[in-house]
Amino acid sequence: MIINPGSSRLHASTIWIDDPGPLADFLGPADAAFLRGRDGFVALGEITRFETDSMLAADQWWTQLAETIENESEMPGRFGTGPLVYGTFCFDPTNTAYRSVLVLPEVIIGRRAGRSWLTGIGYDRVTPQLPERKTPPLPPLNLRFTPGSMSEAEWLTCLREMTLRIKAGEANKVVLARDVIASADEPLDPRWPLRALLSSYGACWNYLMDGLVGSTPEMLIRREGGLTGSRVLAGTIPRVEGIDDAQQASRLVSSIKDLEEHRLAVQSVVDSLRDLLTALHVPEAPYVLTLPNVMHLATDLSGISDQRDSTLRLAHAAHPSAAVCGSPTLVARRLIAEHERLDRGRFAGPVGWMDSQGDGEWALALRCGQLDAEDRRRMRIFAGAGVVAASDPYAELVETDAKMSPMKTALRGIV
Repeated sequence: MIINPGSSRLHASTIWIDDPGPLADFLGPADAAFLRGRDGFVALGEITRFETDSMLAADQWWTQLAETIENESEMPGRFGTGPLVYGTFCFDPTNTAYRSVLVLPEVIIGRRAGRSWLTGIGYDRVTPQLPERKTPPLPPLNLRFTPGSMSEAEWLTCLREMTLRIKAGEANKVVLARDVIASADEPLDPRWPLRALLSSYGACWNYLMDGLVGSTPEMLIRREGGLTGSRVLAGTIPRVEGIDDAQQASRLVSSIKDLEEHRLAVQSVVDSLRDLLTALHVPEAPYVLTLPNVMHLATDLSGISDQRDSTLRLAHAAHPSAAVCGSPTLVARRLIAEHERLDRGRFAGPVGWMDSQGDGEWALALRCGQLDAEDRRRMRIFAGAGVVAASDPYAELVETDAKMSPMKTALRGIV
């Protein structure tokens, strides 16, 4: 059944299609993807974009634009189908040279729960046609890694200073980030690390949007219909060759430092969403999420949200959580700005998508790299560590190295 609810110059048409195979095969270097396992979508081309420093302004822009789109669909109202926008938002728009962005693409190829679809968007009437698969990406030429904004020694000094300020009572927790620079002799193709991440980290949300590529295990806001959820991660231990996973997990769940760090992160999201969700369910204790490189303490929150509150508005309310910023939030943001000595840009900000009903998925941009817009032979790779009074500087440095390993190995093409 095809429903055509109105008329407008901007037109979207969505049809069922046979399984197209690996969705990443359709990507060009400037296209976008949001994939988890075999599910998700790739977005090709661009109709229009909205650059901003405000998530609420972006939400208003898409709400108004979506109302003008003539939407024909063989699956009306189905989650994530039809016209949608994808976007990536800065961690702190008041302290960055980067801009946040929402993009309306020309073509969307999606798959969820074994069903695949194709959406075409354009002016006048659109007839969706599955595009040709693109030429596969090439590996980086002469890949190398160099220190970013701070050397390891400088970052450790910064972390020790932050620990002293926390012990003095200025904050309960502050997340400190560090970066390294990946360089090559030719422009880096972000599809190359994306493919490796999809192979090794299929259980995470893998994304490529506006030069930002990564694989995150943390979901800030996901809503399908009224059901809304958030996965909070805080408290981390590396997986170590020769040490049994069960032993490492036992260390993690018995770590007073990690449990306190996790408690603060969960509480910050609960405080942000309590008035926006009904029937809010908060598990009594976290579980251990095991990834190829690390283990995290994890808590999955759930509740029911008002359909008038889009997922982007909910993400605005929940961001930044203590998992990526600290506690109290305003104090932690100030201390980050004073001590971190790098521009996070979109690292640790919301990254994801939203459909015309306001449903969608906004993850946190972790385990990621950002292509340099002026020199595409360079990419900045980020990682962060939650600092509390009991933090050990060298343990936090090891943690950030473990969190950077997915992007480093993906750029090398290791799966």
